[in-house]
Amino acid sequence: MKVTGLIWGLKESFRNYVEATGGTIATEQSAERSADGSIAFAIAGDQALTLDAEGKPQGQGSFTGKVTFKSHGGMLSIELADPIIEISDEDARLTVAVEGGADRIEIAKLDLAAVTAGEANEILIPAALSMDAYHLLDGQYTPGTALDPVRLICAS
Repeated sequence: MKVTGLIWGLKESFRNYVEATGGTIATEQSAERSADGSIAFAIAGDQALTLDAEGKPQGQGSFTGKVTFKSHGGMLSIELADPIIEISDEDARLTVAVEGGADRIEIAKLDLAAVTAGEANEILIPAALSMDAYHLLDGQYTPGTALDPVRLICAS
C-alpha cells in the first residue's frame, strides 16, 4: 500500500491549552484542521513511504503544509512545517521545519513495534517527544512524553 496523507496534531492537551488561553492554531499552504483538531498534511510528490505486507511503514515520506500555534500575545509562537517521516530498519522519526523553514528538527520518535490499524485505510504510529522538541516547547513536556499518534492515510 502507498501512503497518501499524514494527520498529526502534536499533542491534544497542547492544542487545548493554546485555544483555552485565547490563542490560535492556524494552518497554511496545504495543511488543514481535521474534525478532531489535529492537522492534515498533504503528500509531497512521489513517495517512497509505503506499507509492507505486515502493514508497517517503510521508507521516507514528505508532506507539505504549515501549522502555527500562537498564544499569550505572541509570547508562545511555534511554527511547524513540511513534516518528513524517516524510517530506517527499526528506527523511525518525524522531522519538521521550524523558524520559517530555515531549520529542521526531529520532533518525535515513532514506535514501529506498536503500529496499529485505525479507521479504514489508516494506520496509527505511537509518537514520543524528542529532545529537540523538548527545547522547542520550552521544557513544558519531558523527552519521551507521549504525543498524538501519527496517522498515515493509505491507498492501494
